[in-house]
Amino acid sequence: MNVAAKSGQILDPQLFRRVMGRFATGVTVVTFLREGKPAGMTVNSFLSVSMDPPLVLVSVRRASSFVEHVRVGSRCGINILSEQQRKLGPHFANQPEPDANARFHDHAGTPLLDGSLAEIVARVVDIHPAGDHLLYIAEIEHLAHGPEAQPLIFFSGRYKQIHAHDPMVQWNAVDGW
Repeated sequence: MNVAAKSGQILDPQLFRRVMGRFATGVTVVTFLREGKPAGMTVNSFLSVSMDPPLVLVSVRRASSFVEHVRVGSRCGINILSEQQRKLGPHFANQPEPDANARFHDHAGTPLLDGSLAEIVARVVDIHPAGDHLLYIAEIEHLAHGPEAQPLIFFSGRYKQIHAHDPMVQWNAVDGW
């Protein structure tokens, strides 16, 4: 299937995915209640929108079960994953990992993942259609961060980790180290 651009030019969807995959993002799991039980979905299309009022945006596929359960006025959690939570990314992206060990805690009726780098509870204030996705704009009601840790990154279709460069280690081209 090809995607038509406004110019009438046909865009290759695989090329589109590869090009967009070159933009490294953090990894979040958006949590919500499904039939009274905690549920979640992995999302990298997450961003801050405004400081006053404090707003965030999450882009969600229209076919997602999230759409059935989260409407204007609903609350959801946004959990920013650390590299130690690597197994949770695929687990909440419809690739269940038996040893993902997802544990939740509750904040004012909203499920949040234990051990996240940071957590947000937000109330959906608006939903905008955008192609095959819906853009959820939500006002932040709760913020917290966990201990310092490295973030989980998604780049080029894979989960990645940040490896800090130690400025004290230098390579000598003559003798190796």
